[in-house]
Amino acid sequence: MQWALLLSRALMAAIFIYGGYGKAMAPAATMATMTKYFGAQLSGPAYAVTLLVEIGVGIAFLIGWKARWTALTLAIWCVATAFVAHYQPADRMQMIHFMKNLCMAGGFLQVMAMGAGRFSVDRR
Repeated sequence: MQWALLLSRALMAAIFIYGGYGKAMAPAATMATMTKYFGAQLSGPAYAVTLLVEIGVGIAFLIGWKARWTALTLAIWCVATAFVAHYQPADRMQMIHFMKNLCMAGGFLQVMAMGAGRFSVDRR
């Protein structure tokens, strides 16, 4: 059972670490997309926060450091990005991403409620 908790954290963290790495490798393209949602003045700060959350919090969640807090942060992030970037009822693919984000938020809330398990930094 404890291995399943570790595996679930790895699977849940993977999308954030991978996505954050991709954004870090393409800052101009990422900030151009963010300009669409936030305007030119906020795309820089939004980019910095995105990297912090996706890479920093993603890694912290993966290793189980402050797992309840990182899980809550990622749950909030999932809901916020679902509404900001994916809530487009006329676009089926965006709505699938919207629902995926809400589903992931549910998983993070479960970790927030139950903890990271034995194989985590929090347990050391």
